[in-house]
This record gives sequence, C-alpha cells and structure tokens, in this order.
Amino acid sequence: MSDAFTTHVLNITTGSREKVTDLTGDCEEFLRRHAAGRDGLLNLFVPHATAGIAIMETGAGSDDDLLAALHTLLPADDRWQHRHGSPGHGRDHVLPALVAPHATLPVVDGRLALGTWQSVCLVDTNKDNPNRQVRLSFLG
Repeated sequence: MSDAFTTHVLNITTGSREKVTDLTGDCEEFLRRHAAGRDGLLNLFVPHATAGIAIMETGAGSDDDLLAALHTLLPADDRWQHRHGSPGHGRDHVLPALVAPHATLPVVDGRLALGTWQSVCLVDTNKDNPNRQVRLSFLG
C-alpha cells in the first residue's frame, strides 16, 4: 500500500453505559506515525449501526449535555419499531442519522487542524454492544 493512504482500526471498549469517548489523542498518535508532516485528510468511520463520530468540546460537561440532548430527541422507551435488545434500543439505530458514523478532518503539517476546543469523539448509546471499532484512514 502506498504511504499516500494508510489505515488503522482502533478497538474501543465503551462499557455497559452510554458514553462519549474522546479519540483525539488516538487520532494524533496515528498521524504522528503515518502523516510524517504532510498535509491531507483524516477520515474516521465507525462500522456499527448504533454509534457515531462527533466533533465537539469535551471535559466541560458538553459530552453529558450531548447524551442528555439525545435522550430528549431519542427517548429510550417503547415507541420504536426496532425492538430487540435493551428497552428503547430502537433509538440506538436512529442515532447515526443525527450523529454520523463518519467524519473527515483536515490535516496540516501532519497534525489535526481542529479548533481550540474541538475534540474527536465516538458517541455510543448502545449499552448492548460494549466493543467498538473506529477505522482511521489518512490520505496524504
């Protein structure tokens, strides 16, 4: 494979609760190893039907605010047609329509070109599947 395109899969354990996981450090480490000071694009993709990628501030309560907003928009109750798994699990399958399962970010001089307070996060509301993969791909 050409060094113009490199990919790596992160294995993330989110546990048995809804969670926003900061992946920024993992993305930066991947780029340190593979971008080598080049410009390009970092693509993240979650190959799961019940998780997404968000670019947001973390550590100041915003991650909890996001989960609370998702509870308001997507209540964990019996209104969903998709009913296997935990009560309200159908909401988890609607999540990727609101929090996309992918993101493409600019890389400048081998580093993520994020804003001051932006982080790259995995958003997982599915308590039934604690093991997630996130595919990182760098196109230089």
